[in-house]
Amino acid sequence: MTNKQLNVRHSVHIIALFIGLCFALIATSINAKTFKVEKWEVIDIPVTASVKHKQLFSVDANAIFTHVSGKKQTVPVFYNGGKEWLIRFSASDIGNWTYKIKSKQKALNGKSGRVKVIQNTDQTNHGGVVLSNEKGKKQSFFYEDGTPYFVLGYELDWLFALDYENDKGLPKSEHLLSLIKENGFNHIVMNVYSHDVSWTKDPKLASHPEHEFGGKQNIFPFLGSNAEPDFSSLNVEFFKKFDRTVQLLHDKRIVAHLMIYVWNKLVSWPDMNSDADNMYFDYIVKRYQAYPNVVWDISKEALYYGRADEAYIKGRIERLRKLNYYDRLVTVHDFKYCTKYPEQVDFISTQDWKHDIYNRMLDVRQKFPNKPIFNIEHGGYEQSPYLVFPGDYVDPEVSVRRNWMILFAGVYTTYYWQGTSWNVIIYNPFQQPDDYVKPRFDYFQHMSNFFSQYEFSEFIPNPGKNGSGYTLSNKEETYLIYVPKGNYQMSRGDWFLQNVKDGVSFESKQVRNYKWFNTLTGEITEPKPITKGMLFISPWRGKADSILISELVSK
Repeated sequence: MTNKQLNVRHSVHIIALFIGLCFALIATSINAKTFKVEKWEVIDIPVTASVKHKQLFSVDANAIFTHVSGKKQTVPVFYNGGKEWLIRFSASDIGNWTYKIKSKQKALNGKSGRVKVIQNTDQTNHGGVVLSNEKGKKQSFFYEDGTPYFVLGYELDWLFALDYENDKGLPKSEHLLSLIKENGFNHIVMNVYSHDVSWTKDPKLASHPEHEFGGKQNIFPFLGSNAEPDFSSLNVEFFKKFDRTVQLLHDKRIVAHLMIYVWNKLVSWPDMNSDADNMYFDYIVKRYQAYPNVVWDISKEALYYGRADEAYIKGRIERLRKLNYYDRLVTVHDFKYCTKYPEQVDFISTQDWKHDIYNRMLDVRQKFPNKPIFNIEHGGYEQSPYLVFPGDYVDPEVSVRRNWMILFAGVYTTYYWQGTSWNVIIYNPFQQPDDYVKPRFDYFQHMSNFFSQYEFSEFIPNPGKNGSGYTLSNKEETYLIYVPKGNYQMSRGDWFLQNVKDGVSFESKQVRNYKWFNTLTGEITEPKPITKGMLFISPWRGKADSILISELVSK
């Protein structure tokens, strides 16, 4: 056979091989499954691969998603035990997406697939929590679709443990979170992991172990236990169970404000910046960032208790930012840190127990005009059947008043009930015996309902018009004036409400009405026109704090 004949035969073989390969790729493409998910919902795409690596939880792998429009989204690929890896994906763009994994691990690299994102059928799903660059809105939270997000926080640190030992479902979490949502709360402040409290526990707890969730050695994010930790690897079962909790919160449209660390809850943490520390931190960011309802918090009380310093927190923020491909919001539960390095956080978190909470929050808001302010802890820890951690204020009425004062300073706020905020969780408080102290969730339901009628993001504090109350106002000259129950009457400082003659405003020629809102019952009076020289006296004087609402309406 001549060289020419050999070359021809060789070329034919190459062509045949190429054609065969093309047909194989086409067949694979045709037979490949197209995953389907609704906009802003979350889907786990499983990938089977035998990866050889000394630490599978630290493998660097990302799926690069490409939308038909050309938009790209990087999504982490993380280890899920055995030979399973997961691509956890969510998207805000409807249409067809393709993905391809990039990794130094040959068993993962190049794996590809398709996802079709369809319109969401649940109109309560507004996407992730975002900020606005629009003038006048930089101190407010919004959802991705532009809907204002009125943050009403609820501290529930040990939520991860509530149903941990139930492999079949989350009945307790379902009950408690439904109750929380029904009463207007929409933002759960929680630890990824806590072990136990350092303070003395109420002796009554010993008779009710069903309410105690601290100190459990069978719950730990690493191998081993908190008493005997093995930092060589992570406990994937812990995270699989944590998935259920974050997913349940997402299904209920409740934000999961995840505090990645906590220093005063007796946790056996690995050394800071060690391989184990980085593995834990990175894995959480990779595994949960696709959830639109996630907000990151580096650590509860980040610089307290003598463990972490500013350099460590700064390093954690920088590390998170590099992995935070979905751009979920980031904060630090430490006001001094947020004050010193505001450019590093997306919103300011503050903790303040002082008696003059209104003025202090007003000062914070004025100091940071381009960021939302979130009072994550104000010392009001409402009483429960157990004395867990009383702070400085336990009376329900006093506690809710502090929340109102914070809001009227233009700052978002958080609620604590001692029966759920820490190691004690009474998940069904209204099914307890009659002599049990019940939480006054209803006070906050009224608060939520009030600001669903008067959109919080459209109002700003107006201390120059406070008088003997506390004033919020909007561009439409609607005034909301918080009046403590000890107020006898408003006879000074209400001049701006009385610029009327026979109820008609001199300036706008519109009728200026007023009505009262009871903060404890939610009751609201019928509107009446304001008359010149009238005194404003709450119908619940001496009984309940109220809000005087004054609006301009057409004649």
